[in-house]
Amino acid sequence: MAETATKTAFTAERLKKVEEIIQRYPEGRQKSALLPVLHLAQEQFGWVSAATMDYVAELLSIQPVEVYEVATFYTMFHLEPVGKHVIEYCRTGPCCTMGGEEVYDYLKQKLNIETGETTSDGVFTIKEVECLAACGWGPCFQIREKFYMHLNNQKIDEIIEDLSK
Repeated sequence: MAETATKTAFTAERLKKVEEIIQRYPEGRQKSALLPVLHLAQEQFGWVSAATMDYVAELLSIQPVEVYEVATFYTMFHLEPVGKHVIEYCRTGPCCTMGGEEVYDYLKQKLNIETGETTSDGVFTIKEVECLAACGWGPCFQIREKFYMHLNNQKIDEIIEDLSK
């Protein structure tokens, strides 16, 4: 079942996975399952809404604020709806000194969106993030688990074209 205005719930398969994750931890330590459960939630719903965070808190028998403080701390969790491909662009010093600001401006121009926005077709969202730990390979961004490094305008064109297919 997908997230709705009235009820948020995992699919039966995903709920089974949540139970398996919780069982990895000692009794009374189910909060330790929070990060992997939030990942499962985002994977199913596409983003982590307040209703989703409340649902996760209920599943883990913890207070909703304990989920909120984790979900809002990590940039990997999307707190608003996002596009199919979330481009997490590194905006720290090393990438900037390697031409990252110019490449970032080109990316925004190419997609005709600003930071935090999603393209009208729902395919791309741009999100600024702190260091991606690829300082020697900047400028860089990541989409899910894949890193794109040594970016320039030509590489941006190729990546966007490939992902638009």
